[in-house]
Amino acid sequence: MPIVAHNALPTFERLRREGVNVLPPDRALHQDIRELHVGLLNMMPDKALAATERQFFRLVGDSNPIAQFYMHPFTLPQLARGDAAQAHIDRYYDTFEQVREQGLDALIITGANVVGPSLAEQPFWRPLIDVIDWAFEQVPSTLCSCLATHAVLEFRYGQRRVLRPTKTWGVFRHRLIDKTHPLVYDVNTRFDVPHSRWNDVSRAQFEMAGLRVLAEGEVGVHLATSPDGFRFVFFQGHPEYDTISLLKEYKREVVRYAKGELSNYPPFIDNYFSARNQAILREYRRGLGQAASAEQEIAEFPDDLLILGLDNTWRDTAHAVVGNWMGLVYQTTHRDPRKLFMDGVDPNDPLQLGRR
Repeated sequence: MPIVAHNALPTFERLRREGVNVLPPDRALHQDIRELHVGLLNMMPDKALAATERQFFRLVGDSNPIAQFYMHPFTLPQLARGDAAQAHIDRYYDTFEQVREQGLDALIITGANVVGPSLAEQPFWRPLIDVIDWAFEQVPSTLCSCLATHAVLEFRYGQRRVLRPTKTWGVFRHRLIDKTHPLVYDVNTRFDVPHSRWNDVSRAQFEMAGLRVLAEGEVGVHLATSPDGFRFVFFQGHPEYDTISLLKEYKREVVRYAKGELSNYPPFIDNYFSARNQAILREYRRGLGQAASAEQEIAEFPDDLLILGLDNTWRDTAHAVVGNWMGLVYQTTHRDPRKLFMDGVDPNDPLQLGRR
């Protein structure tokens, strides 16, 4: 929560320049304890639908002990769904029309599975653009995850993602580029983030679009914002991932290999499996080969053994960044979610970054 600069003490101005949340008294007087309405456009496939809900709900819910969060999940009807997932959506999700009518204080847009290299040819492309257009005009701040970031960069800024020769798959070290931005206040200057993607938008592309790059690593940009510093927040990685999320992805690929759907056995995920876990997985692979030669039943994947050796080196930073984001939303938005910002907040510079 912010500090109120209730007098002319120079420390307040020094802290504000360093990125600390410091409110002027007039802004503080207009704040009140209230609920925030946060939308989640969940475009993930059926098997990841509920897990993605939990991951983002958890990050938002843990971000602020004072505010009350009303989460509004919705999806796009153009995404193919099985019966169970569709029943879940019909029972628990809002429609975009309902979300648009009531308004939001903030919006999160997830990634999605795509078929083929072109985003513009996906069946959900036009409906997704409609949501993005609405968010640019009517939502105070929108957080885009992975593919959603690529969609906004292509549609709004003319920067198309580039296919990498190999998949970026693992847990990678990043460093802050802009250490004074309020979104990264009190965040470690070096931190880990999981990535799981074939495509990339480079730092040069972000900067060509006039966007603010806040953090990058050996696999490229992770965190950036729109030119104003707040209206759109971009992730290329997956800080929302649970400890076992990458393990689930690896298991899926191993099972596909065992069924003959993949010609090559999946490589180890970068910087994720310990030496012990790598030994377990090598032994499992040998067992797969022996079972195939003898036409025997395949052994169960050793989830339980592997989970014991997994570490989570990204959650604290994820909580810090999302906590900062939610705090800024709380400080700037209007009590009525159908209005963008409280009185006196400049929509073109909500965080007053132009003063720095």
